[in-house]
Amino acid sequence: MRDVPDFLNIMQTLGNVGFPILIALFLLFRFEVRIEHMEKRIQELSEVIKELRRDYRE
Repeated sequence: MRDVPDFLNIMQTLGNVGFPILIALFLLFRFEVRIEHMEKRIQELSEVIKELRRDYRE
């Protein structure tokens, strides 16, 4: 009978800790995708600025 309370404690701990961990992982994944997208756009903007500087000097 002692196994049942241990099992319930484990399940409660997983419920209390697992949910925040799941949310954190989800948000980290979403932020990673957004950061990669922003890095790509920044690189594109850098190239455009280089071209504009080159055109301005000529």
